Amino acid sequence: MLGLFQGASRLRAALRLLSYAAPFPPTDLQRLCPIQTSARFMSLSRRLHHVGEDGSRSSPGSAPDRLPFPRVSAEDLAFFSQILPGRAITDPDLVESSNVDWLKSVRGSSELLLRPQTTEEVSQILRYCSSHNLAVNPQGGNTGLVGGSVPVYDEIILSTSLMNNIHSFDHISGILTCQAGCVLENLSLFLEERDYIMPLDLGAKGSCQIGGNVATNAGGLRLLRYGSLHGTVLGLEVVLADGRVLDCLSTLRKDNTGYDLKQLFIGSEGTLGVITAVSILCPRKPKSVNVLFLGCETFEQLLKAFQLCRGMLGEILSAFEFLDSECMKLLNTHLKLSNPISDCSFYIVIETSGSDPSHDAQKLHNFLEEAMKSLLVTDGTVATEESKIKR
Repeated sequence: MLGLFQGASRLRAALRLLSYAAPFPPTDLQRLCPIQTSARFMSLSRRLHHVGEDGSRSSPGSAPDRLPFPRVSAEDLAFFSQILPGRAITDPDLVESSNVDWLKSVRGSSELLLRPQTTEEVSQILRYCSSHNLAVNPQGGNTGLVGGSVPVYDEIILSTSLMNNIHSFDHISGILTCQAGCVLENLSLFLEERDYIMPLDLGAKGSCQIGGNVATNAGGLRLLRYGSLHGTVLGLEVVLADGRVLDCLSTLRKDNTGYDLKQLFIGSEGTLGVITAVSILCPRKPKSVNVLFLGCETFEQLLKAFQLCRGMLGEILSAFEFLDSECMKLLNTHLKLSNPISDCSFYIVIETSGSDPSHDAQKLHNFLEEAMKSLLVTDGTVATEESKIKR
């Protein structure tokens, strides 16, 4: 049943590529890897040169052979149109955006886009596809950068974009339960009105969906403070390849009632099932937020600054990111963002968040004083007001 998902074809394609260098044939590799892994295999295979017996190399963008899945028939389309009235899309212009990845470097050729609204509809779709051996490509916000969210060939695209309802939010525990198609930024705005925040923040938050975030185990800017989704996701609802619904949508922070099955699906990239709902633990909105932008001359200084930062800022440190001078030039060229400090080889963005502005300010002062004294940073600026932070 698992072979109905895109991960199956991508794994087998990767196995064919690996067989050129592997000490055993693909059939043995398949026995060693009975469970389909991530879409990264296919992303890799699309970029590898195939070396022929004569030493010739193919284009790095060439894809492996299509596996023998049936193509969508008129009978199939009639079924999907019946259970998804107006949401079984065949118009090429409407399907096009779901066939192309965000970088526009990988393109599929699916002719059918399905947009379910409920878990039951997802279950019906996958049950039918399983019984008719139709290949399925689950898709969230399609913001990935490795080509894993688009079809390899003409797989049916199952989009969760219309599954965007918030089921519940507990103001005491901070636990949010919602459908997988909720856009991350919309969840953030919902929580901020209630004095909470999402435990992850991404550059693609205006388009990415929480189900896709969980399926790829997205880290984001707040990983340093709140950890990965393996720790903050409390429960999942998942539809398996044969249409069965796995209800692990717990809202308990400490659940000892058996196997923690949800962990299998966090980071599985749609190869084990389609995530349809998520419950996640959300932290309180900090009362004090500061952002530092610092410059370093060497990468060694940057690493030492990170070590000093973790030691001196401690519990208020929420993000530490760096970029080099080439990245800064790209920001200026494409986003018209100017450099607020003098030119350096490396730049650091540090965010702190806490509950006491005066306490946080003192910690920042001590850190900056030590960093400058140790010659770890050459220039910098601090933003404490929300308007300046957003700029």
